[in-house]
Order: sequence, then C-alpha cells, then structure tokens
Amino acid sequence: MSAQKHAGAGVARDAQLIARAQRGDEEAFAALYQAHNRRVYSLCLRMTGNVAEAEDLTQEAFLQLFRKISTFRGESAFSTWLHRLAVNVVLMHLRKKGLSQISLDETENSQGDPIKRDYGDNDRRLVGSIDRIALTQAIGELPPGYRSVFVLHDIEGYEHNEIAEIMNCSVGNSKSQLHKARLKLREWFQQRQQSSVKKGSPSTTPDSPGGG
Repeated sequence: MSAQKHAGAGVARDAQLIARAQRGDEEAFAALYQAHNRRVYSLCLRMTGNVAEAEDLTQEAFLQLFRKISTFRGESAFSTWLHRLAVNVVLMHLRKKGLSQISLDETENSQGDPIKRDYGDNDRRLVGSIDRIALTQAIGELPPGYRSVFVLHDIEGYEHNEIAEIMNCSVGNSKSQLHKARLKLREWFQQRQQSSVKKGSPSTTPDSPGGG
C-alpha cells in the first residue's frame, strides 16, 4: 500500500511540475529531468549498447521534451509519453547510422501465426540467468524494431498496451515483435554456447546452462 501511495505522490508531483514547466518554469523542468533522466538513460543505453551515445541521446530526448512539453495533454502517463519521445530519438539515431530498420507494420502483416501466449518460464529465465555483458551484447545484435520492444517489455517492464502506445503500433504487433526478438536472442545464445563447447572447455557440456 505504501508503494502505491508513493507512486501516487510521484504522479501528483509530476503533474504539478509539468504544469509549471509548460508555463516556462525552468526549475520545474530541471526537477522533471532529475526525476526521469536515469530511466531514460537506461532505456537509451539498452537500445544502443554505447555509453557515449546513450548520454547524448538522453540529452536529445530531454531537449525534445523541453520543446514539446506544451503539447502534453495528460492523455497517457507522462513516463509513457516521455519514453515515446526517447524511443523516437534513438530510432532516428539508428536510422542515421544506417542500421537495418524493421518496419513494425511489415512484420505484423507477415506474421502468419497468431500469438497464442505470453512466452513463459524459459523466456523469463533468458533475462534472469544470463550475465549482463552477454545480454547487452545480444540485445545489440537485434534489429532496432525488435530491440525496442524487447527492452521496453522484458527490461523496462512495460505491458504490451503501453508499448503499442509508445511505438505507435498494435498490441498484437508488439507481441509479435517480442516473440521474434526472444527467438533471435535464444538463437544467439545457442550459437554462443555451441562455440564455447567447440573450443573444448572441459567443464562445459551442451546441456549445462539452465538445467532442465
């Protein structure tokens, strides 16, 4: 209950700061930055895998916020709206770098099988049991579209309806992207494991990680 009260107080405080920032109050904007910059930086870092780029993109996201905060109408949570700005900034950056961009609409139309379930224990273990460096490296190998949904859902903890709002896509599309991202990550770790086995580590067998 105390956590709920704390969250409610945070939302109320944000609402006051937003109203002041929309009137041009620089101190209120600075307070919003202090309250949200760490999570935005974490999101940028997960999506780029590069500390310097994440720092620059975090600053760019808050610059966009400064320019656009007058357009915030409270129709979604402020954190969702802010993360949408940040995701757009990162994706624009990745496009400029020339990385292959997965079209969300394209992948949804090409998805033949319906999403039957929210992939469970094995996929949850994927995030929990893998060392952070390897996971960061693996996420960096994902196409940006897959990477965005995976980071938002499995790392940042957003629900599919929130991701759909952030990414401007459908809920089914978000689920499809997440499923494909997890499949690619699983393939990446299987290849990594097979490579380790081939190198002849005496204590490593193909079935050793994760148990049964």
